[in-house]
Amino acid sequence: MMNSLARTLRKAPILLVFLGLLFTSGVTFAQASQQQTPPSQQPADDSAGPQTDSGPIVIKKKKEGEEPPPAPVAPPEPKIKNPNNETYSLRVDVPIVNLDVNVILDKTHQFVPGLKSGNFLVLEDGVPQTITSVRMAQTPITAVMLLEFAANSYYFIRDMQNASVSFFNTLRPDDYIAVITYDLRTHILTDFTNNRQVVGDALSSLIIPGFSDTNVFDALYETLDRVSRIEGRKYIILIGTGRDTFSKITLDKMLAKIKATPNVTIFTIGTGALVRELADARGYMGPITRMDYLQAENQMKTFAQMTGGLSFNPMFQGALPDIFSQINDSIRNEYVLTYRPTNTKNDGSYRHIQVKLVDNEGHPLQMQDEKHKSLKYSVIARDGYQAKREVE
Repeated sequence: MMNSLARTLRKAPILLVFLGLLFTSGVTFAQASQQQTPPSQQPADDSAGPQTDSGPIVIKKKKEGEEPPPAPVAPPEPKIKNPNNETYSLRVDVPIVNLDVNVILDKTHQFVPGLKSGNFLVLEDGVPQTITSVRMAQTPITAVMLLEFAANSYYFIRDMQNASVSFFNTLRPDDYIAVITYDLRTHILTDFTNNRQVVGDALSSLIIPGFSDTNVFDALYETLDRVSRIEGRKYIILIGTGRDTFSKITLDKMLAKIKATPNVTIFTIGTGALVRELADARGYMGPITRMDYLQAENQMKTFAQMTGGLSFNPMFQGALPDIFSQINDSIRNEYVLTYRPTNTKNDGSYRHIQVKLVDNEGHPLQMQDEKHKSLKYSVIARDGYQAKREVE
């Protein structure tokens, strides 16, 4: 160790000489730099040109004597009131309303084709509107199967499984379907896909339920939130009892969400109708439970009626093929009416819509069969829409 220390001390003078030379050259270099310091570059003005992620875009050197153009004045940022996280328009436009209308016979549930523009009367807040176009639409569907899957009753689960399989059997190769179940919370079994095998596997996995709660308001609210980001017409096939046990979302908020979500039609299929009827007949169902299920049925009907859909509460499994055949016809065959509202205010109000069928003289349209017997029909359409809100 002593020998090593001695060798290090012998090398110390050499190291000091080297550091002295390095310091002297550094001082000389710094003095030269001070004498020949180029003008410092100023940061690029934001108004000089467009910017990129890596800095300002290089522009050509200006000619001598050329006056620089005046910098544009940035407009003030608009103040937007957005209390409910709604989508507002930054430009005031005269809106165009596209309204999906279905006309079916009450007895046979058949779609009524061949109607012309003059056969439709659209009232918005009671004021007749001028229809600019009427066309038939028969396109692939984008739908969510929203299924109640909770540990409450085997019969409810069985009805849900039968109904979901019946709808699955009506799908076509170009339909896009997502499968979501709910109990205490929502569970996405599969995102939108046109792979029938994936959808079938998702439905086959519904064997063992989790919680017994059925938070239908939360589930439907979240589903509307998801499908609102998808362009075009969407459908929600809600299959369940309709009972809500523990949702954070109230019924009023749920109805407001439906009103504020355009281009979505809800079809509802109730479950457990037969077992509830038998339990009530034998005195097993108390008045409070009976009232809960009646309220749930009314809620399911309201969801469908507000969006131009249909609501069913089948007693037997044999009714399911006819129900989904009717839903299939309603989804794939419809009229699309286009009009410009007479009320052009962008005030964010809800505009109520009513659609009627009229003849050439403006009287209610009468339909007859081959034997000249009167046919009753139903006109199914969304009951209104939310107007845009003008930016203040």
